[in-house]
Amino acid sequence: QLQLVESGGGLVQPGGSLRLSCTASSGSFFRDYGVGWFRQAPGKEREEVACITRSGGITYYADSVKGRFTVSRDRAKNTVYLQMNGLKPEDTAVYYCARTINRQILTLTSTTCASADYTYWGRGTQVTVSS
Repeated sequence: QLQLVESGGGLVQPGGSLRLSCTASSGSFFRDYGVGWFRQAPGKEREEVACITRSGGITYYADSVKGRFTVSRDRAKNTVYLQMNGLKPEDTAVYYCARTINRQILTLTSTTCASADYTYWGRGTQVTVSS
């Protein structure tokens, strides 16, 4: 059974930075799959933030985070990162990572970032942006 564990959340002032990590318990069920970061703020629906393919060569970002957030993966460490710069109060949410339901081929030219295409959700890490 694959487990994904998020870490790196915390309280940060507006304009600050955080780096979130999503670490998999097993590389066998992680390396050939895309990974996504999602977030849910109080009273709001879960939304996609950023997604990355199995190779790390293709990424997707929500418009609200483009230019501020960067998703990357270290295949040797079975870990996907979300570097968040220029944080705003509206970025406050619980951040979750998940893996694509289906294995990805290496020749992908785009990636899905729809939550319905993801599984093995982690428990989340709280990010609070406040002065």
